[in-house]
Amino acid sequence: MKFGKSICVLNVGGTRYAFTREVIRDFPLRRVSRLHACATEKEVLELCDDYDRDRNEFFFDRHAQAFVFIMLYVRSGKLRFVPGVCELSFYTEMLYWGLESAHLDSCCQKRLDDRMSEIGMDTLSEGEIGGTGDESQSPGDSVERSALAGRERWLEMMRKAFEEPNSSIVAQLLASVSVIFVMVSMIMLCASTLPDWDTAKRNTVEEHRIVEAVCIGWFTAECIVRFLVARNKWDFLRRPLNIIDVIAITPYYVTMAMARAGMPGAGLGVAGVILRVLRMMRVFWLMKLARHFLGLQTLGLTLRRCYREMVMLMVFVCVAMAIYSALAQLLEHGLDLGTQNQDYASIPAAAWWVIISMTTVGYGDVYPVTIGGRVLGGMCVVSGIVLLALPITFIYHSFVQCYHEVKFRSARCTRSLSAEILRG
Repeated sequence: MKFGKSICVLNVGGTRYAFTREVIRDFPLRRVSRLHACATEKEVLELCDDYDRDRNEFFFDRHAQAFVFIMLYVRSGKLRFVPGVCELSFYTEMLYWGLESAHLDSCCQKRLDDRMSEIGMDTLSEGEIGGTGDESQSPGDSVERSALAGRERWLEMMRKAFEEPNSSIVAQLLASVSVIFVMVSMIMLCASTLPDWDTAKRNTVEEHRIVEAVCIGWFTAECIVRFLVARNKWDFLRRPLNIIDVIAITPYYVTMAMARAGMPGAGLGVAGVILRVLRMMRVFWLMKLARHFLGLQTLGLTLRRCYREMVMLMVFVCVAMAIYSALAQLLEHGLDLGTQNQDYASIPAAAWWVIISMTTVGYGDVYPVTIGGRVLGGMCVVSGIVLLALPITFIYHSFVQCYHEVKFRSARCTRSLSAEILRG
């Protein structure tokens, strides 16, 4: 911004907000942050409805109460609907300021999806909805995109290409390449455990090294690029999938460092054991598929929302296991009735029998021989079925709900991509 004062005033529906130029430049709302890149008043008026040069005040003829809730999102990171305001009206305000449906909390996302399905707007993309609800955007996003700084626009395109597989054709190609490398790495990991692998590796050692190096190189480059284009570096480092990426990539470089230090992985010492453990940690690469497959995304979302039910299930199982294992040890070994069962010599040993009985697995490696122990075993199986069934009902309903939400978002992204291809 090369005009006006150092303090910028945003007037949204009669409510004023004062910010410095530095805050405007890094503002989370895209429409506001782009004001900093404007060099003339003409460019400013493409983003707002009016501008007062003397007071350096930008006027936006928008819903003031809706912007209050959007500012709460800027401060706290949580975006919810305004009570008493139509969901679609608030959604139009979000699109105007540069937010998307993904920024809403999960409960509000479901309300929006249901509302759009009721009136038949679920077939429209976010760009079409924003265009119908905002006349200032009617010329299309091309005017807004032209106002973006080149570097910021490039970073946003790179971020979407690596983080949102359905955002563009390039993103889909990158996702496909990433999946191919994951599958190749998993095949090599599985093949490395075969008895004839060492002989085959000695015959084609150079080819195996090249394939492994190419896979690791792709994953390393992908992780570095995603970190560089991330909006918030700290949030990027805290995400579980990114932590898994680092855990899966690290073993290769540790292996190379140990090999250069003269510590071969085939040894029987501590270094060899650590090396084999690190190599097996590459199985975590399969978690990368969660970015590209609907089912894994649904599973992760379900586990996040049902952590209370999962904890409750674990508490049920642990309490029952403690009670039944103590009684089983007493009936089978502790009473000393001449038929001591050595498989139940201790409570921890009996706990193994309890857990496989409660889950109705029943390997048959451990079983009671006394009448009291068999009666206890029947009670253990029946109570295990009941205890496991109670919280699983809640988890099932949450899984169905999460599946529909993820499927709806994926369909919306696909429609946006189709519209982009048709416009191109």
